Amino acid sequence: MPPASGDVREVTRIERIGAHSHIRGLGLDDCLEPRQVSQGMVGQHAARKAAGITYKMIAEGQIAGRAVLLAGKPGTGKTAIAMGLAQALGDDTPFTSIAGSEIFSLEMSKTEALTQAFRRSIGVRIMEETDIIEGEVVEIQTDQPAAGEASAEKTGRVTLCTTEMETVYDLGARMIEALQKEKVSAGDVISIDRASHRVTKLGRSFTRSRDYDAMGPSVRFVQCPEGELQKRKEVVHTVSLHEIDVINSRAQGFLALFAGDTGEIKAEVREQIDAKVAEWREEGRATIVPGVLFIDEVHMLDIECFSWLNRALESDLSPVLITATNRGIAKIRGTQYKSPHGLPLDLLDRLMIISTTEYSEDEMRKILTIRCEEEDVEMEDDAMDLLTRIACEASMRYAIQMIMTASLVAMKRKGSAVEIQDIKKVYGLFVDVKRSTQFLMEYQKDFMFNELAEESSEDESD
Repeated sequence: MPPASGDVREVTRIERIGAHSHIRGLGLDDCLEPRQVSQGMVGQHAARKAAGITYKMIAEGQIAGRAVLLAGKPGTGKTAIAMGLAQALGDDTPFTSIAGSEIFSLEMSKTEALTQAFRRSIGVRIMEETDIIEGEVVEIQTDQPAAGEASAEKTGRVTLCTTEMETVYDLGARMIEALQKEKVSAGDVISIDRASHRVTKLGRSFTRSRDYDAMGPSVRFVQCPEGELQKRKEVVHTVSLHEIDVINSRAQGFLALFAGDTGEIKAEVREQIDAKVAEWREEGRATIVPGVLFIDEVHMLDIECFSWLNRALESDLSPVLITATNRGIAKIRGTQYKSPHGLPLDLLDRLMIISTTEYSEDEMRKILTIRCEEEDVEMEDDAMDLLTRIACEASMRYAIQMIMTASLVAMKRKGSAVEIQDIKKVYGLFVDVKRSTQFLMEYQKDFMFNELAEESSEDESD
């Protein structure tokens, strides 16, 4: 049943809340100086300033093959800085985010998965010129088929004008249907693409502004176009190299993008596409948009992947590579050798390393306050003090996880805000890593596959 006329439903945009959904940018001013609290970012001044310089380098679009490593302890905001960089770059710059373990798949080789990630991060801005007809609608006439000619196509005429000329165009059934779909009437300013016959309503002419009261406040008024009715307009399309690869390597063409299963793409196809894109660049029909590839937990890659990255970064068709790791001196996966951050030294030489430091207690409180706002949770000041202390003693991530659970406990007792008792209850229900480790140490003999007990028995036998 349709809703009653008196019922009004408010339609709001629904967004899922994620770990970094509160990040809106890097929180820098025009001089790339970090603000203390801005756009969801708190503290980490040196790291954010370095990321701001990287942002400027990417925005210029002239430098390819640069690589950055975000290195720091767990919970120091490495992924948040990368997400802030993605937000600052906007939708025009391709940004691909993967985890180091994602590339290990049975469906394609490791190097193919990395190649696809690289080419997703490189955009091609293609410029095309198209003929359009743009003018104000003076009159629309539709000729109805005569009696007994129901199968005959509809025909009609539309009169368009600019400030300098007026012309009558004949209409076929397809154009009449397009005009009716857009609800075009006399006084509208429209644009018609001659190649695709696509009709776009630009707004209502200012000459009809006296109809404002009848039209409503949502109507956009525009000036009547000047000059000729027929014009040439430049249209810009931005696609990634990977999308061009998929379209040209699959029988179903463009529909292959929606199938999800792209599979391995032949090197010959990529070489042909690179040659064609280079040709377009020379003709001025296309420009390359170097984007960003973010690899989180980069230490999970193995020695073959690192060797591939060394070569790929030397290519002129290479995005800016940003990696993150929380490892110290660790083994390089696939070898027995240890190295800083678990990365080979020849790759480390190519990286600009940005270090992140631990948050202070004041910064932790500000981050928790931002997260409460993001999750729409009201919290008392004394409860926030306790949560901040827990974040300092346990971890920031543990404290952030407690926000929503404490809110649910408060709702259960029908409280309007989270109080100390709610934090204490959640703290008792969910243990952090330190308390869990302490429990294991005390009751290690009761658990299966206990390595500590085996090691101690081996030491005693020695």
